[in-house]
Order: sequence, then C-alpha cells, then structure tokens
Amino acid sequence: MGKYNLPELQYSYDALEPYIDATTMKIHFSKHHAAYVNNLNNAIAGTELESKSLEELLASAAMLPTAVRNNGGGHFNHSLFWSIMGKNKGGVPSGKLATEINSAFGSFENFKNDFSKTAATRFGSGWAWLLVKNGKLLVSSTPNQDNPLMDVAELKGIPILGLDVWEHAYYLKYQNRRPEYIENFFNVIDWDAVSKRYEKAL
Repeated sequence: MGKYNLPELQYSYDALEPYIDATTMKIHFSKHHAAYVNNLNNAIAGTELESKSLEELLASAAMLPTAVRNNGGGHFNHSLFWSIMGKNKGGVPSGKLATEINSAFGSFENFKNDFSKTAATRFGSGWAWLLVKNGKLLVSSTPNQDNPLMDVAELKGIPILGLDVWEHAYYLKYQNRRPEYIENFFNVIDWDAVSKRYEKAL
C-alpha cells in the first residue's frame, strides 16, 4: 500500500455492456489502472514528491521524472474516466451544463461532432477532453497520459469529461474501429456526474 490506491469502481465490469465489454473493463481497471497506481507509488516513494497532492504533481509535470508524469497522469485520467460513466446513462446533459454547451458549441450535436473528431484524430495513444478554462467550455486532446491540468498541455484547464483512446481501451471489442468506440461512448456518459464536475470547476 502506498499513498495512492485504486478508486472503488461504482458499477460492475459488465454494467456498460454492450458498449464497453466486461473483459475490457476488467483488464483496463484491474490491470492497466492498477499498474499506474503501483508505478506511481514506487516512483515517488521516499522522495519529496510524496508530500504533494496528485493535482500539485500534475501542475508541475514539466519538471517531473517521466515515471511520475506518466503514471500520475494515468491514475488521474482513469479515475476521472470511470467516474463519468455509468449503467443506463447516455442521453444529453441538462441544466447549466446543457446551456453552456449550447452557448459554447452552438448545439449538443456540434459539441458531440467536435469531441468525436478530436478523439478520432488524436494520433497514437491519448485522451480527448471537455474542459473548463476561465469559465468557458473547450474541447482538446492530449498525448499519452497527459491531461489539461498539466503545465505541458497545449490547452490548460480543468477536465470534466475524458475519453481514453489508447488501443487497450477498445481493441478487444472494436479492433481498429476507434470512431465506433467513440460513438458508443456517448451511450454510457453519466451527464449528472459531468455536471457536478462542471459546477465544481466553476
């Protein structure tokens, strides 16, 4: 046991079927995410970095050892990813978040198209994000396990929705059909959870 631990998954591995399959979920959570946590704990053990919060670590990513940047990012990104999905979710956002999406992108469909294109065209491995910057909603992507909290990000801000487009997130079910995986992701987004993150980010 180190400073960081795997978060508790709030649903079963098969809860997101048929959009995200149980086998992928189990491997992704219990193997990939667990490895990021273990490697992060090992990388900071006995150093001054142990005293910093995860957000503090990520904010100074440019200065971090590669192992801390990659595994710290992996732990944060996956923790967010699991938390904004759920069983029998999907649909569209409501309330203040819906209003702001319409304001920022023109419509929910425009946002969905922008986000999906950003996720589909992220070269290699990485993430697509909906983030808050100075109270405004923006879409971006980052390579590897980077995220908008990092000082190295092209577009900095507070991520409230993230999609993992590493091949390990979808290859068992979708093979090379990343756009199909992205389309189906919208069937499992928990917009209530995203809205809470939006309110907190403001």
